[in-house]
Amino acid sequence: MKLSSKSQSKSKSTNKSSSQLGEIRIIGGQWRGRKLKVQDKEGLRPTTDRLKETVFNWLMMDVRQANVLDCFAGAGSLGFEAASRGANSVICVEKNKVAANQLKANAQLLKAGDQLNVIQADFFTAIKTFNTPFDLVFIDPPFHKDMVQTCMQALLDNHLIVSGSLIYLEQELSSGYQLMDSDFSELFSLKKEKIAGQVSAQLFEMI
Repeated sequence: MKLSSKSQSKSKSTNKSSSQLGEIRIIGGQWRGRKLKVQDKEGLRPTTDRLKETVFNWLMMDVRQANVLDCFAGAGSLGFEAASRGANSVICVEKNKVAANQLKANAQLLKAGDQLNVIQADFFTAIKTFNTPFDLVFIDPPFHKDMVQTCMQALLDNHLIVSGSLIYLEQELSSGYQLMDSDFSELFSLKKEKIAGQVSAQLFEMI
């Protein structure tokens, strides 16, 4: 059946609206299986379920009761997973207003307000307002922006990572940046690493 021009217009509008939202799935913990909406914004690249499962297997003994910082939260895939698995507190920093508002809506949906705090701000500005170190830090910046080194420097300069802090680093394989070959190499030990397609995932501990 051919749609009228009015119906066609409405159909296109509905399709356009629905295509702006994707989903992430929490794979473990108290919210296991819950699906959360994600805004379809350029550069937003949630960590895949397969890689996320590997990462949280690495962190199985460390995430519960941890104070967590998600530096570039994006879709919230890592931060919300940590909260679900019993982190004491999770701060998600996201610069994009639309994405940050979606994170806030998801936190409200899960009634996670006491545990999960979403800050809509540039990471390098927000970091100056924190005054206690974190047990676990997720660094998963937008690809092809060369932000890892400056992020690490900011964390160190603001004393937000200390001996025993864990740092998860996810970046494009082609970036060429290696923490263990950098000026920071003597401060960290590499605990775990995995290559998944074009993505490098590494877990470090500050010595």
